[in-house]
Amino acid sequence: MKIPEPRKLKSGSYFIQLRLDGVSVPVTASSAKECKRQAELIKAEHRAGVRQLNKSARDLTLLEAETRYLLHHKPVLSPSTFRAYDIYKDKRFPAYQHKRLTEIDWQAMINEELAKKSEKTVKNAWGLVHASLVHVGYPVPSVKLAKVPVKEIPFLQPEEILPFCEAVKGRPYEIAALLELNGLRLSEARGLTWDKIDIVTPEKESITVQGATVRGVGGYVDKETNKNRSSTRVVPILIPQLIDALAAVKDKSGKVVKQAPQTLSDDINRACERAGVTVVGNHGLRHSFASLGYHLGIPERQIMEWGGWSDFTTMHKVYIRLAASDRSLNQARVKSFFEKENANENANSISKA
Repeated sequence: MKIPEPRKLKSGSYFIQLRLDGVSVPVTASSAKECKRQAELIKAEHRAGVRQLNKSARDLTLLEAETRYLLHHKPVLSPSTFRAYDIYKDKRFPAYQHKRLTEIDWQAMINEELAKKSEKTVKNAWGLVHASLVHVGYPVPSVKLAKVPVKEIPFLQPEEILPFCEAVKGRPYEIAALLELNGLRLSEARGLTWDKIDIVTPEKESITVQGATVRGVGGYVDKETNKNRSSTRVVPILIPQLIDALAAVKDKSGKVVKQAPQTLSDDINRACERAGVTVVGNHGLRHSFASLGYHLGIPERQIMEWGGWSDFTTMHKVYIRLAASDRSLNQARVKSFFEKENANENANSISKA
């Protein structure tokens, strides 16, 4: 059935009268566009079998609630987030998906899933359940989630960075690896096109980071926007080797990075092994960038700007990591302080005697 055009009411609102399986369903909204969008959503839910007319939230199954949430929010969710939620809907809490919301022991559901999956996976899956219950108007139960252990992501120590750069030199993935070491997220590097790179003007050698390539339900998707407002930025090219590698490419059209994420991660790990340095994978290179900035005494606000981080909390909790050499130096400084103080005290004692 084709969605009819909205009709403007005397009140100024817009109205569509749907008929689904012989039942009239009125749709009203403040604009014609929103009215038609809501009508299309109701029709899509009905076709998917998750909208039974006049069915209250208490009568819904968990699967119906989650599907309603995803159908309604698909236009505003990033492709990667929608894909993750869609997987959670299909794979998590399988024994409870077809139970009515009123029949579910929520804590038992979480405990059973924890016996099979990690704390982080269960927490993320519960995030979808929570959002879905709010969306359909069902009271969100109070549950206890297991604490997610902090996973330390390995990164290159300052003395390991140059050997790594040498190990990737001339390799097909050299540019991708150095872009990440220059502060770009993997999704940003894979979304980068040649028109966003300036290596012509020496004093303005830079990358305009705008957009990203992420994994959606049907494959990889190019996004016009970045992760957050701070992510859209101009980054100076800080690695001379990266400038040389970019300049050496003859065909400067389309995407700069063409390797798939897993292939790139495997190549980076093999380069780390050849160089005899810490094996870091994709995201570890971005950690290395931030940690090197700390090691060199670069102001945090500058690192945030280059890396596209939106707040200091993320920088401190995740990315600013003390290099082993910095820890040793700091320890030596503290020890030196106490040794000097002890020496001064001994000298004073001798002079008084």
